[in-house]
Amino acid sequence: MEVRRTVPVKLDLSDSDADLLHETIDEFRWAANYVVDAAFDDEYAVTSKRKLHDRTYQQVREETRLHSNLVQAARSRAAESLQSVVAKWKRGKYASRPYFSSSFLEYDKRSATFNADYATLSTVDGRITAEYVLPDEDRDTPHAEYLFGDEYETTGATLHYRNGEFYLHVRTKADVEDPEPPENGTVLGVDLGVENIAVTSTGKFWSGNELNHWHREYEKRRASMQQRGTRYAHEAMQRVGRKETGRFEQMLHRIANGIVREARENGCSVVAFEDLTDIRERMAGAKRLHAWAFRRLFDYVTYKAERFGIDTEQVNPAYTSQRCSRIGCGFTVDANRPSQDTFECQSCGYEAHADYNAAKNIGLKYLRRSHRSSGGGAVVGLRLNTGMLNASGFTSAPCESVRAGVHGEGHAL
Repeated sequence: MEVRRTVPVKLDLSDSDADLLHETIDEFRWAANYVVDAAFDDEYAVTSKRKLHDRTYQQVREETRLHSNLVQAARSRAAESLQSVVAKWKRGKYASRPYFSSSFLEYDKRSATFNADYATLSTVDGRITAEYVLPDEDRDTPHAEYLFGDEYETTGATLHYRNGEFYLHVRTKADVEDPEPPENGTVLGVDLGVENIAVTSTGKFWSGNELNHWHREYEKRRASMQQRGTRYAHEAMQRVGRKETGRFEQMLHRIANGIVREARENGCSVVAFEDLTDIRERMAGAKRLHAWAFRRLFDYVTYKAERFGIDTEQVNPAYTSQRCSRIGCGFTVDANRPSQDTFECQSCGYEAHADYNAAKNIGLKYLRRSHRSSGGGAVVGLRLNTGMLNASGFTSAPCESVRAGVHGEGHAL
């Protein structure tokens, strides 16, 4: 099967090359909007790329300094937006007429060349060389996996300008063998939280200490800069924000790799998360950063797991923190969770780390849902830290328990 990935890379440019890119973006954006305007005949919109090419190519070449490949790229981008809008209209949904206002530019292999640490890009005045600004760490990053990996081929890129910097979103693809899901697959439950970003039903913990620490530090720095109110302080604040995002994205990639590795090592065909809708409102102590991190982590796990034939699902999170996960009990009451870390069932006496108990409940919810489904292909069990629990309540190990405690990133109990 074909796998496609996009890797954002910051560019290091001279002032003169940056000016050329700004000019090229302005003319590219004008060209795309010109094509949109030319597409409309009264209430009818042309969406065919060939017809739009016939209508606009010569005029755009005469009115701009764009190379022919960039003219065609602008037409293609306009046509894709028009197709999306018309499709919504046909379904009776509202969609406004396309208009391009953001700073972007489309490149393919004819208008750009992509190398290990730089790219050459077409502009309105010849080509420029744009050096990549790469992360210090070269392991467990999308750059190492997709940009530098032998399996992936670069197909094109979209140039973006935001917060005073240019970024090249490089598109890659690879042909890989269709994955075969594990026979009699099992489900891996994953609980998300503030203290521990992720905890699996196999007892693997990824601490939130790094994310929370650096977020506090960046918040202090931003607050200090904001008080100054100068242009330099504003620019410095933007740099801090970009550094923060980059640091957190690398961390989330590492955690996603770890979750997928845990699923593969335990023969899991499904990784189950709680439903992320309104998660910030449901979770005590969660900030906007945490909601963003949880969604980003789910997305990373989804596309990384897909390559190995592993699905990702979300289940209703109701009572997963208060319910006893021991089969045969299921007693649910707020008092079962006397502290952030501790779960103590008031009925059967089962004790475990609260996040681990929740991860088991998330996995059990998916396990029960899959067995009620008439679609077939149900998983046969939930992976635990010492064995497997099936839908009938049988565990392959005599006992399993993860007690309350503080655990580091990727630590298994």
